[in-house]
Amino acid sequence: MDYEDFLKQKEFISVDAGFDGESMWLPEAIKPFQRDCVEYACRRGRSALFADTGLGKTLMQLSWAHRVMSYTKKPVLVLAPLCVAQQTVREGNKFGIKSRYMRYIESCDEMIHVTNYEMLKNFDPKNYSGIVLDESSILKGMNGKLRKSITDFAVTIPYRLSCTATPSPNDFMELGTQSEFLGIMSQTEMLATFFIHDGSDTSKWRLKGHARKKFWEWLATWAVVIRTPKDLGYEDAGYDLPKLHIIEHVIETAATNGLFIDIAQGLQERNKARRDSVNLRAEKAAEIMSEWDCGIAWCNLNDESELITDLVDGCKEVTGSMTPDEKEKVLLGFSDGGVSKLSTKPKIAGFGLNWQHCNKMLFLGLSDSWEAFYQAVRRCYRFGQEKEVFVHVIISDREGAVLSNIKRKREQDEQMRAEMQVIMGDLVRANIKKSTVEKTEYKPQQIIKLPSFIGAK
Repeated sequence: MDYEDFLKQKEFISVDAGFDGESMWLPEAIKPFQRDCVEYACRRGRSALFADTGLGKTLMQLSWAHRVMSYTKKPVLVLAPLCVAQQTVREGNKFGIKSRYMRYIESCDEMIHVTNYEMLKNFDPKNYSGIVLDESSILKGMNGKLRKSITDFAVTIPYRLSCTATPSPNDFMELGTQSEFLGIMSQTEMLATFFIHDGSDTSKWRLKGHARKKFWEWLATWAVVIRTPKDLGYEDAGYDLPKLHIIEHVIETAATNGLFIDIAQGLQERNKARRDSVNLRAEKAAEIMSEWDCGIAWCNLNDESELITDLVDGCKEVTGSMTPDEKEKVLLGFSDGGVSKLSTKPKIAGFGLNWQHCNKMLFLGLSDSWEAFYQAVRRCYRFGQEKEVFVHVIISDREGAVLSNIKRKREQDEQMRAEMQVIMGDLVRANIKKSTVEKTEYKPQQIIKLPSFIGAK
């Protein structure tokens, strides 16, 4: 083996383990870039569609599921968050794709079965030829019980699709859990290949300097990352977002150290600062929401959600202690317009729901999670939103560190997304369109002459 052959062995190759579905039926409403994503996912067999909010992930995943079902003559299971499952069935009916919402297995006919993640225990993987994870960032937790149960459930299912908005580049662990679910590379193997422990904290990982480019090249062999159709070489017409207004409201509190305000730094200090100012912040939030016809109050604490619900007429609360039926009634009511104002937490309703009918929201409380903030904002600020979106952030003057942290993560996220697109763009487009990546070969024109003092003895 010569050195060039050795290097070729190190290249990442996109392996097609699926089927050619180009001649199979697709809904008339599907757009060219969505069609190509579906055809790629069919060829690949096990892949991820990391498409930003509003790009039609539901249509793409249902189209993929319908093709897998038609090819294998067995049903396909779609897992989705609460209320998103019913939304998925509605979308399927609109596009002519037959699906059924289930909480337990009712029949194994050739159909797309849609259920909530919490109901997975009621299903048997032997009945399915394909599985789709909608809002697959649920796999994010490295050692989560639910993550393990989903991965174990899917291990014998031949065709798998993972769908979420463009994953946050600030959290590479998510990509490892997605890869493991798809059977491409275990998370442990991914960490050993591309990452190193960050200093003395063995719970944190960072990309090895020399492996950064290779990591994104590896991701491009099994995932389509798309922010706009233009990323895949298509026209962006109809995919322009309106203006986003983020308005900060800093509530003044009493001095904590003589004449000065101490900014809360640690987690315990921040939690105390939030609890101490909850009444003042809720009053400000109620003042803002009272002028709205429709809006959402995102909360971080139960006290925040209870207070804003009491202070604002017509506001309905969704809490974690409610039954699935109770949650669905309020969330679907807000989707349909029967409920005009909503108060809940991002971890309850911040993923997957399409609320373009609403263009006003506020954060009565903030956590340090950039992903939770981003996803919550994107329930309304997404492709298809026709109005400018107003996001009010209400914090106390002691919580400045939290807001600064969110801003820093936002800037880091935007920079990393741009880097991902630069490195992955050509590779993803080549995989989607079954072409090759053109590279300029280096052809030396001059002979290099070594200085005499380096000459061989």
